[in-house]
Amino acid sequence: MIEVEGLVKTFKDVSAVGGVSFSVKEGEIFAFLGPNGAGKSTTVQMLTTLVRPTSGMARVNGYDVVKREKEVRLSIGVALQETGIDKVLTGRELLVLQGRLFKMSREEAEHRANELLKVVSLTDAADRRSGTYSGGMRRRLDLALTLVHRPTVLFLDEPTTGLDPASRVEIWNEVRRLNREFGTTIFLTTQYLEEADELADRIAIIHHGKIVSEGTPEELKQLVGGETVAMDFSNESEAATVASHFGTTANGTHVAFELRNVTLTEIVRALDEQKLQPERLTVKQPSLDDVFLKVTGESYEGGEIHVD
Repeated sequence: MIEVEGLVKTFKDVSAVGGVSFSVKEGEIFAFLGPNGAGKSTTVQMLTTLVRPTSGMARVNGYDVVKREKEVRLSIGVALQETGIDKVLTGRELLVLQGRLFKMSREEAEHRANELLKVVSLTDAADRRSGTYSGGMRRRLDLALTLVHRPTVLFLDEPTTGLDPASRVEIWNEVRRLNREFGTTIFLTTQYLEEADELADRIAIIHHGKIVSEGTPEELKQLVGGETVAMDFSNESEAATVASHFGTTANGTHVAFELRNVTLTEIVRALDEQKLQPERLTVKQPSLDDVFLKVTGESYEGGEIHVD
């Protein structure tokens, strides 16, 4: 559904996107994950014909984004970071207007509006002015507006930025439903690790305008390794004893190593035999934060880069 080869965008002397290549399959949720300024939104703007690429090739639904702009626009839905919803009109009126703009008859537009109000769970608020909607409701209405003309590809540029946790979960549920029930192919950009992990079939990590790693969430986590166990002791001597037993080194009173050739049961038994009791023992699954650190050398928290 989306094919990109060597896509580049420069603004004067600044390289916003530095030659990215990827593809998105039909019916897939594909996430572009990266911090602010990584090149996510610029990529979306090129794929949706809002910004012309400096070089490279991109096709959406088989249409070249430069040579076949009109066809691309008619086949996609786009929800950008800032919603352009008129606060005076009701949700129903906005959906009918959108349908009319796509040359539907009044009857068709009203029928489609009713369908979509059900899809995004806004039927009860349909005849209220959208200016009275909560942030999550406005986002759901924005999603409905992008779906009026039944697009085959939906672009969501950071759809939950600025929303509270409950509203964010609402949007996640709607995105999943659009994909599963209607087979909509979704290209999602996000700065939230959890969001990419929750929603995406595949993830491309973009950093300084370049894709540094790509794969399913599980494939990316496998780059880091398996589960790790971490223990904290009351003194460095105990930590050193345990670290030596498991062929690793202690960091002060802290010991951590991967659960690869040893089980948690064996660890507990060894501690019992040596009459050692850690103050804290945790088992951690690899996370996308660990992946980001591994492929970029930088820590990632809350959409911000932290250099270690």
